[in-house]
Amino acid sequence: MKFVIAPDSFKGSLSSPSAAEAIKRGILKAIPDAECIIKPIADGGEGTLDAIVPPADRIYLSVSGPLFDKVDAVYGISGDTAVIEMATAAGLTLLPEKKRNAGRTTTYGVGELIINALGRGYRKIMLTAGGSATNDGGAGMLAALGASFTDCQGRSFIPTGDTLADIADIDLSGLDPLLFESEITVATDVENPLLGALGATFVYGPQKGLENGQRERLEAGMTHYADLLERSAKKCVRDIGGSGAGGGIAVPLLALFGAVIRSGIDTVLNAVSFDAALEGASAVITGEGRIDVQSLYGKAISGVANRAFDRRIPVYCFVGSAKDQDKLSEMGISGIYTVIERARDLSDAMSNTEKYLSSMAEEFGKTLL
Repeated sequence: MKFVIAPDSFKGSLSSPSAAEAIKRGILKAIPDAECIIKPIADGGEGTLDAIVPPADRIYLSVSGPLFDKVDAVYGISGDTAVIEMATAAGLTLLPEKKRNAGRTTTYGVGELIINALGRGYRKIMLTAGGSATNDGGAGMLAALGASFTDCQGRSFIPTGDTLADIADIDLSGLDPLLFESEITVATDVENPLLGALGATFVYGPQKGLENGQRERLEAGMTHYADLLERSAKKCVRDIGGSGAGGGIAVPLLALFGAVIRSGIDTVLNAVSFDAALEGASAVITGEGRIDVQSLYGKAISGVANRAFDRRIPVYCFVGSAKDQDKLSEMGISGIYTVIERARDLSDAMSNTEKYLSSMAEEFGKTLL
């Protein structure tokens, strides 16, 4: 029997590669001669690098973090593509909760990662836009790429969400010319535009520490910045679906360098040659920390399930917890196994996810026999 094992990460507990290995161990205990193909996945947010780039193909460097202090960041190489996960340089998890304030945070370090990749000869850039601590519209990144921002008194500065409204002029003459020769893809699992009630500031600002009064002020600054940037680029990008991801980081890339936005999960599945792995598969095992009906709409699991459904391959979910199990079954999921049903409590489930996944997989394998 051939199994394709393609879980997302179990956030706070286990990375996607570790989850896949745990499931594989359990399957092989029950079916020693099974063929297990491991394809860890992610949706374009945190964990994407872990899913598609092995440690040996990663480049580590020190860059500016969300609050301009130095952090150890990383990007990966997949073939001829530099895979840059913005969360490693500008991620929410880099900040303790009391320091989270998207008005003060920057994407400057993301730009430093891109410049490093260009300097190493890579002309294909895949940027994953999830898990950010920022709401600067990618202005910090653009500054690192060579743009210059000045205020009404002619002083140069690096804008953050709080100071987007202070931009009087954007000078693009210093941009690295290699950017215009590059192919840039932004991978995200969200479709929010840059502005408005469904935009970056109002939808994602609260989880980044913004309160009501701040959101209105930052939205005004973001609108001003978008006006200036689009005027300079002679291109409107603010309404493009996904332009609000990562606090708007895609906006300058779309406006100036011809970047395109792609579904995060589809980008990952294509990168790991997922369709080829499905050939001859008896079953697909996927999963994540929590699953519900919404998981089959645009999330990581949905990408895996839809490709398997197209080939009439049964899909089983190994998850931390599940909601709407009956509805998920009606939608085509063949079986759902949960960690929480086996653990003593939530703490046990979170601490011992790997052990429970392996035992669940062994139990699953035995039922097939």
